[in-house]
Amino acid sequence: MREGPAVDLRFKIAGRISRPVHEVFEAVADPDQLSQYFTTGGAKGRLVTGATVSWDFADFPGAFPVEVVEVEQDRRIVLRWEAADGAQSTTDEPVAGASYSTTVTMEFEALGEDRTLVTIAEQGWRPTAEGQEASYGNCQGWTQMLCCLKAWIEHGINLRAGFFA
Repeated sequence: MREGPAVDLRFKIAGRISRPVHEVFEAVADPDQLSQYFTTGGAKGRLVTGATVSWDFADFPGAFPVEVVEVEQDRRIVLRWEAADGAQSTTDEPVAGASYSTTVTMEFEALGEDRTLVTIAEQGWRPTAEGQEASYGNCQGWTQMLCCLKAWIEHGINLRAGFFA
């Protein structure tokens, strides 16, 4: 059987938010604010370089450790967390060495005084069917996060409230 070229599983999404860049950045970096619209089970720990914080979600119960690789105030946040692609062998046993991390990069760009472009990219899944499925799920999750951030910070609406439970 001939193998095809290696697949680089990654995605990038972006959206504009009608608030100053500092306000948008703080809505992500501050765990109290993040818990208002995204981490339905709560966020613990501010996003600062070198920290490990935890995020909990109603749709995926149980706190997730999130390693904060880099923070550049009002410009960039880089995170690493477990890929959780659920890779299984044909015997339903976990695949040896299946645990690995992906990298999330969030960029914040001021578009004038009262508008911010937020870009979120994630990469690093293994080129498997499980990795592909996990990347699609995370792309959906980050798209929801960006929509929820916009609704929360611009209008005070929590889109995730009651959505999953």
